[in-house]
Amino acid sequence: MSSMIEVSQLQKSFGSLDVLKQITFDVKPGEVVAVIGPSGSGKSTMLRSLVHLEEVTGGSILICGKALVDNGKYAGNADIREITSTMGMVFQHFNLFPHLTVRGNLELAPRTLKRESVQDITAKSEALLSKVGLADKADVYPAMLSGGQKQRVAIARAMMLNPDILLFDEPTSALDPELTGEVLRVIRQLADENMTMIIVTHEMNFARDVADRVFFMDNGEIAESGTPEQIFGNPQLERTRTFLNRE
Repeated sequence: MSSMIEVSQLQKSFGSLDVLKQITFDVKPGEVVAVIGPSGSGKSTMLRSLVHLEEVTGGSILICGKALVDNGKYAGNADIREITSTMGMVFQHFNLFPHLTVRGNLELAPRTLKRESVQDITAKSEALLSKVGLADKADVYPAMLSGGQKQRVAIARAMMLNPDILLFDEPTSALDPELTGEVLRVIRQLADENMTMIIVTHEMNFARDVADRVFFMDNGEIAESGTPEQIFGNPQLERTRTFLNRE
């Protein structure tokens, strides 16, 4: 399989407003793509459409060779569930369940799906909490955690179902600057382990550091894409330059 994600001619409209315009890209196995651009440029909508949190108006999305949507026509519900289960999503505002402990948040989905034994699920949640540096927080409730800790729990939770792809929607934008580093460290570690990732971010230094490719989105389209060296060092478009100079 050449690409983990293949998107072609993706469109989304709200009435007469085109939120996504003819977006086409692919992501190779183990590749890290950072998506940058001004607010309202369609970054989050594009990301959310990959996991069917947004319905698109037209175009195609193939995940690991399977069509989530083909020329605007969606797969059946069972297929959608199967395709989207190969991806983990980490949101800007953590989306943890406040009434569950950290461990409970991690184990809810795998226990519901009953694909593994309870012992295996517990062993996995403990291993992932260790990985994100929160082994001592398993029995704590989210309200007791800092924002950076909550986001690391959210990353561990997204890993619980062994996703092939991780999607991050502004994972640090709700955090204080001093807590951002601990979350970026975890994401960088995943990149070093060849996890396929798309990261919508406003952290330009991080995008430059960790991404294999950078997409600059503006006005509902990928205006420019290239290596971090190209995008940050020698952007071709005036609007890319303008955006980077403002950041």
